[in-house]
Amino acid sequence: MNALVATNRNFKLAARLLGLDSKLEKSLLIPFREIKVECTIPKDDGSLATFVGFRIQHDNARGPMKGGIRYHPEVDPDEVNALAQLMTWKTAVANIPYGGAKGGIGCNPGELSKSELERLTRVFTQKIHDLIGIHTDVPAPDMGTGPQTMAWILDEYSKFHGHSPAVVTGKPIDLGGSLGRDAATGRGVLFATEALLNEHGKSISGQKFVIQGFGNVGSWAAQLIHEKGGKVVALSDITGAIKNSNGIDIPSLLKHVKENKGIKGFHGGDSIDPKSVLVEDCDILIPAALGGVINRENANEIKAKFIIEAANHPTDPEADEILSKKGVIILPDIYANSGGVTVSYFEWVQNIQGFMWDEEKVNSELKTYMTKGFKDVKEMCQTHNCDLRMGAFTLGVNRVARATVLRGWEA
Repeated sequence: MNALVATNRNFKLAARLLGLDSKLEKSLLIPFREIKVECTIPKDDGSLATFVGFRIQHDNARGPMKGGIRYHPEVDPDEVNALAQLMTWKTAVANIPYGGAKGGIGCNPGELSKSELERLTRVFTQKIHDLIGIHTDVPAPDMGTGPQTMAWILDEYSKFHGHSPAVVTGKPIDLGGSLGRDAATGRGVLFATEALLNEHGKSISGQKFVIQGFGNVGSWAAQLIHEKGGKVVALSDITGAIKNSNGIDIPSLLKHVKENKGIKGFHGGDSIDPKSVLVEDCDILIPAALGGVINRENANEIKAKFIIEAANHPTDPEADEILSKKGVIILPDIYANSGGVTVSYFEWVQNIQGFMWDEEKVNSELKTYMTKGFKDVKEMCQTHNCDLRMGAFTLGVNRVARATVLRGWEA
């Protein structure tokens, strides 16, 4: 099931639980604006190349729209639409004053030189500069983009609107980026996991973890879990997968990955088939890579008692049903991976104030938001007698619906 169908389905179930009026339900689902632009740039060899870029702005009832920009050959409008909508609910669950957006350019960043990527980013910014802004829509990095991309957007935007560091988040520290932003999603996953385990009288220490995906989120989550005494027994990335029932030495693995650009060849564990990593024996499974990896084919074989969704939409609705019958507790993505957007909000606040925080303050504020978020989700679960996914969706949808009605937009 594709991400848009699944997201719409969850939204509709939440709307039903909340008893939303059908007109309001419809208006919450329709994106505020969809932008599609042509970006033509001279390549290094002098030839011209054209790319299609777009931005989907889903909702701004609770504040400026917020969401990443991805550079990927298969930037799919349906998927971006789903992710823009998820950002609306995610920012509402985190209780930060934003709406949702998402965007991207259909290109293969690996095939473009740095100067070609810079020209492409600047042309894209020229096309959308009057549709984004500090109090309108605040982009961030996503797949295939990073702090350097945000620096180019900031510079190009500032040519039209004056110095505006708050127009993007996920910037380099030297241009007003926030300390703690790099680790934020992974650290948020740690705080979310702690909140869930506390509820069940457990702690991170001594639990067995499996992490699928060892990019920014997975590697930070692994490192922080390891520091708290959790045992990471299996891991995978695009180069391969390993397991070690005594626990993988995460600091050594991080060093290996840095030197060898991947897990492959690491001697601190046995090499396994990457597909089998999700069904390894563990207490807690953390999918931290792509969407749709837990599906009806493998759901029955999953041995974990808890699943923490660090990736966006990793569990298909069919798998959801199978796992809930087995008694597996799933902490949904729109809460579990909201640490990144929460620290993006802190970055935006620091830029607007012109006053930077130290890393300790960033991490402590993040813990406060993640802990409160879990408490709010649990309250909705009790009110509507539902699981954590519906608890998070009803919480997010309810907050956006209330803001929409208060603004008089529910026509």
